[in-house]
Amino acid sequence: MERKRVLLGFSGGIDSTSAVGILQGEGYDVVALTIDTLLNSETIAKAERVANELGIEWHLYDGRERFEREIVNYFCQEYSEGRTPAPCTRCNSLIKWAILEEVANELGIEHIATGHYFNIEEHDGYYYVAKGIDPAKDQSYYLWGLSQGILRRALTPMGNLIKSEVKEAFKDKSESMGICFLQHKHYTEFLESKGVGMTEGDIVDQQGTICGRHNGIARYTIGQRRGEGLKDGMRVLDIDGRSNTIIVGNKDSLYKSTLIVKHCNIVNHSELLTSNDIMLKIRGIGINPLHPIRISELEDGFVITSPDPTYAPAKGQPVVFYRKNLVIGGGIIESFE
Repeated sequence: MERKRVLLGFSGGIDSTSAVGILQGEGYDVVALTIDTLLNSETIAKAERVANELGIEWHLYDGRERFEREIVNYFCQEYSEGRTPAPCTRCNSLIKWAILEEVANELGIEHIATGHYFNIEEHDGYYYVAKGIDPAKDQSYYLWGLSQGILRRALTPMGNLIKSEVKEAFKDKSESMGICFLQHKHYTEFLESKGVGMTEGDIVDQQGTICGRHNGIARYTIGQRRGEGLKDGMRVLDIDGRSNTIIVGNKDSLYKSTLIVKHCNIVNHSELLTSNDIMLKIRGIGINPLHPIRISELEDGFVITSPDPTYAPAKGQPVVFYRKNLVIGGGIIESFE
C-alpha cells in the first residue's frame, strides 16, 4: 500500500522534529518545508541539517518579500495608526499555513502539518481549531484565522503532547520566543529604526484638555500608567493616530461593555449568534463572562455586548470566541465603548 504523504512546516527545532517522528509513527512519509522569512542562514542551515539527519525530503521556500509586505509592513502601519497589532496570528493564516497549502498543492501532497500545539475537531461538517491538552502551551488562540480548507487537510501531531515532556527528550532546549522579526529588540527600538510612531504630540483628557506631551504614540499601550507625560493616576485610554494624540483618564474608564469586531473568520455564523456559553479571549487571556454575552451582526463584522465589561481592550487586537475547547471564530477589535 502506498504510504500517505504530509508536508510539514519545519524549522529543525524540538517541536517540528518531534512532529516528524509522530507523523512517521502514524504511517506518513514526511516532507519538510522551511519557510525563509528573514534570511537567517544559520536557521536555514540547521533545518536542512536536521532534515538530512532524519532522512526526510527537504524544501526551502523564499517567503521574505511576502513576509515583509504582509507582516512587517502591517506591524509598522498599525502602530503608526495608534493600534495594537497581533503579527503572529496574521502570520499563521497569511504566511505559514497559506504557504504550506500552496506548496503542498504544487507537490501533490494532500496533508499539511506544523509543530503547533493544538487539535482539530469536526462537528456537523464544520472543522474547528481545538485546544491542545497542554494548557501552558496551547496555541489555538493564534490559529483562529485558518480556513476550513486548511483545517480539513491539516494534521496536528503535537496536540496531545505536553511541551515540558517533549523538551526533556532533547539536549537542545532552546526555542524561539516573541516576535521573530524583532530579533530580540524591544518593539519600540524596531519601530524607531523604521521611523514609525515616534513624533511628539499631545496627551489630552477625555474632555480634550491638554495635560501633557508624549514622545511618540508607538511607545504607549492601552492601560499604561507610567511613561513620559503621564501624571499620577492617569491611564492610557485610547490612542489617536490621525491626530497623534494620547487620551488619558482613570482606571475605571478602561472597562468597556461593547466591542466592535471586524475582519472576522467564523466557523458557523448561526452558532456564534445563538450560543449562550461563549468565552472571549483577548491578548491570550481568557474572559469567561458571568452573564451571557450578546452578539449582533454588522454588515462587515459583529457587535459584542456584555454586562461584564472587558478591561483595556485595544484597537487592532484579536478577539477569539471559544465554546469550551473549540475556537468558533475570531476577529480584530475596531472600536469599543
